[in-house]
Amino acid sequence: MAARAIPQAMEARQVAALPDGAGWQYEPKWDGFRCLARRDGASVELQGRSGKSLARYFPEMVAALEALAPRRFLLDGELVIPVGNGLSFDALQQRLHPASSRVQRLAAETPSLLVAFDLLEDADGTDLRGRDLAVRRAALERFFAGLGERGPLRLSPATRKRAEAVRWLERAGGGTSDATLDGVVAKRLDQTYRAGERAMFKIKHLRSADCVVGGFRYASATSEDNGSGGRRQVASLLLGLHDADGLLHHVGFTSALAGIDRAALTRRLEAMAGGGFTGDAPGGPSRWSTERSAEWQPVQPRLVVEVQYDHVTGRRFRHGTGFLRWRPDKAPRDCTFDQLETEARPSRLAALLEGRVPSAVKKAAPKVGARKKPVMKKKIAKNPATGTGTSRTPVAKTRVAKSPISKNKVAKTPVAKNRIAKKRITKKRIAKKAAPPRRRKR
Repeated sequence: MAARAIPQAMEARQVAALPDGAGWQYEPKWDGFRCLARRDGASVELQGRSGKSLARYFPEMVAALEALAPRRFLLDGELVIPVGNGLSFDALQQRLHPASSRVQRLAAETPSLLVAFDLLEDADGTDLRGRDLAVRRAALERFFAGLGERGPLRLSPATRKRAEAVRWLERAGGGTSDATLDGVVAKRLDQTYRAGERAMFKIKHLRSADCVVGGFRYASATSEDNGSGGRRQVASLLLGLHDADGLLHHVGFTSALAGIDRAALTRRLEAMAGGGFTGDAPGGPSRWSTERSAEWQPVQPRLVVEVQYDHVTGRRFRHGTGFLRWRPDKAPRDCTFDQLETEARPSRLAALLEGRVPSAVKKAAPKVGARKKPVMKKKIAKNPATGTGTSRTPVAKTRVAKSPISKNKVAKTPVAKNRIAKKRITKKRIAKKAAPPRRRKR
């Protein structure tokens, strides 16, 4: 019997704001590989957004789905790879490699997770695509409740409260790796699964960063007929950020220069020729580089520009950035990597979205100006004369445990006595050696 075909994924179109009114479900937007995961008995398949199979690139996920108790299901979700304290899109891209040995090694070193947000077929093989989202979400939650051992599967949070979704976006812009996500997806609760259609809304969290202009690229020959009299004009600005050692690394580009006098900007940049990037430079070898992309003109790092970006992968903007404004008030040396935000681990982000702040976050973010209170502990106070307990008096634990003076006095008193005794003996020996020899009486 041939395996059943996997449908295309339902997609989303970008809008400027969260939709209002009743009948909406809001979910976090994860930054990974879209994946429809089907199990049909002994067969497991992972299908990407493009319709191509991802199974050979994520063997550890195939094995994990084979180990689940349900033998039939079709999940819609996102493949992500946690690396360090964040999610790494670069680690996902490294999986797309023809060498099976490399894929197996990466699967062991950086295993993936599947964050599920929809159930298209349940464990009984029932097709749920014609059911409303409200029905499918309830079925998805029942599916996870009956899993027991989930392995690398995660249930994506969801809410029907717009105010809560707004707070998600606000937390997403908090500027820390513990509170960053890609955005929010809004879905109609009464909507069926419309495969291949842009039937959802996505509201992306766009960040901004101040970058140094370390170079530029000229427009191609085919785009030079723009009223400039045949003179070459700037097509894009190459952006850089400083690391802790002060090196300027190339991080991306901006070509959205609408409203800017390109001829005047070109003359200004040409007058600043020289210098450029002192760290990673553009034009390095890659599978996407072309002859044109390798050509660029370095300039003195004196101009600062504020740009808008969506994703950071491997310390670089994954896509082209949007030009916002020039920043003549900011020194180029102050444009550092500290501005960039990274995405959090699913478990930590889910905890934050549900209002449960992880202990690590609490410890890392004390209130400004707050004084640390001593830990009070009930302890029986002893009478100094009799040595017996007389009353229960609160004693500051930190004062007793952390007093170096009291420790030294108690612990080092006998040692000090021995040292004094040794010093006396040493003095006698020195005196004997230094004294002149006695003459014998004749």
